[in-house]
Amino acid sequence: MSNTVVSRYARRVATTSIPTRLAAGGRRRTEQRVLVAEALSTAKRALSAQQLYDRIRVNHPTIGRATVYRALEQQVEDGMASRFERDGHVSAYIACDAEHHHHLVCTSCQRVEDVAEDVVAPMLTAVGRRHDFAVDHAALDFYGLCARCRGKHR
Repeated sequence: MSNTVVSRYARRVATTSIPTRLAAGGRRRTEQRVLVAEALSTAKRALSAQQLYDRIRVNHPTIGRATVYRALEQQVEDGMASRFERDGHVSAYIACDAEHHHHLVCTSCQRVEDVAEDVVAPMLTAVGRRHDFAVDHAALDFYGLCARCRGKHR
């Protein structure tokens, strides 16, 4: 694996920082919000809201589906999670750390890896020069097959 790809989300997003990060986003720290954030941060791949809801309900059967959906959207707004689009226009979510980064999304296993900003910066500079455009923000998601899934499809 290239040194430009940062370690997997599950290893980068520490569950101990979740209550602090929720509060930093200006949100009340409710048990449900913490549950959703912790469940997402321990997932090893992107999950749909329904998949996350099903996981949480195993141990917390009273949590509402709407609560999970709202908590996910709030995490996206606060930069704690990213939303990806799967086939069929289904959203999938992955926990994120606070540093700005881009993503590699495996369309087969749904694993997501970070791509550091310094890898993308030369491309953004070239786009700016070629189009006489001052890029001030970019969010890039690259979709394809990870090495493990490419090996399975051979």
